Amino acid sequence: MPAYTENTTFDGLAGVIDVALDWPDGAPVGWALILHPNPAQGGTRDNKVVTTIARACVQQGLLAVRPNFRGIGSSDGSFDHGKGELLDMAALVEQFRVRYPEIAAMPWVMGGFSFGTSICVQLYAQWKAQAKRLPDIVILAGSAAMRFRHGDSQAPEDALVIHGENDEVVPLSEVMDWARPLGMPVVVVPEAGHFFHGKLLVLRQLVQTRLKAL
Repeated sequence: MPAYTENTTFDGLAGVIDVALDWPDGAPVGWALILHPNPAQGGTRDNKVVTTIARACVQQGLLAVRPNFRGIGSSDGSFDHGKGELLDMAALVEQFRVRYPEIAAMPWVMGGFSFGTSICVQLYAQWKAQAKRLPDIVILAGSAAMRFRHGDSQAPEDALVIHGENDEVVPLSEVMDWARPLGMPVVVVPEAGHFFHGKLLVLRQLVQTRLKAL
């Protein structure tokens, strides 16, 4: 559990971005941006997969940044099928670096669940093309990396890709088709569905193990 959660806002292209900051117990040793599933299907920053990943990050001493996409919570705007959301998250990261320069200079993690993973891989490709600082670790759970694309998508070869064997929203075969030409390993959780019901502890342990590399 975080030491405390602070509600704050950043500026997106459609207006305010509603953001939760989960602060660790003690001075942060880095930070993590965690992106939530499809807002058009009820996804929010409080989704259990998102909060599970965030909790693992906080327990590792990271400040977890959980924004609500457009039209969710107090975030302005409406669902833009990934295009506006991509622009908003790029703007949020730039503002975070200005607002929290000391923390932003530390190691950082980018993670997403479902729709959020599509934004992650596009952000990664954008920053790499612009020679900007890349996240030290990328975590993609229930990956929808082949969907909602409005630009190039890319992920590092050592990204942690976690998928449920019985994912009913994004079939495992779709993720394998994406990962295969990249030579990217996929961690398959047996009997898990898209939302990792009954498997959140396994998910958290996988994330915690990966974060030890920071």
